[in-house]
Amino acid sequence: IASDGQVFVKFGRIIAKHCLDKSCSAELLCAAEQTHTISSQLGIVARVKAVTAESKSSSELLVSNAQNLILAVFHVLKAAEAACIKGLQQPLPDREEEEVVAFCMQWRKNLLWHRAKESLNSDRDELGLRKTRARAEPTLTAMVQEQLPQTKNTPEHPKPFKGHTITDSRM
Repeated sequence: IASDGQVFVKFGRIIAKHCLDKSCSAELLCAAEQTHTISSQLGIVARVKAVTAESKSSSELLVSNAQNLILAVFHVLKAAEAACIKGLQQPLPDREEEEVVAFCMQWRKNLLWHRAKESLNSDRDELGLRKTRARAEPTLTAMVQEQLPQTKNTPEHPKPFKGHTITDSRM
């Protein structure tokens, strides 16, 4: 779990590097650093627990750190969503960075398509306001979770998207 946290740190740093908005980039770097700290702490606690006698407090500390890491990863993903909405610049020819940016651009494309579809809904309530469907907007977190069974549980190896390349300008 701790090493998977480091993957999200790297993911966050890549997105922050390519984010066009400086405040989103700073927020994402802060979230990535917090995730890095918690991930390192979890790794240390796990190694200490592995060589010491079983105790309830050490187990509780391990579970608490794992829960904190999950929350920190969610924070990285939410900050990455904000960065993607603001816009990302094209990465230099680096396969890993291209994959991460393509993954995020695909999510952004899905989000914008969802919002456009919702805006076409002509159902109105008694106040004349447009009704939204019960379907939630796509999230980066959900997209990462969809990847779990097919690949290692990271956005580092996103599955290819049909007809999508990093230079797709139809967004």
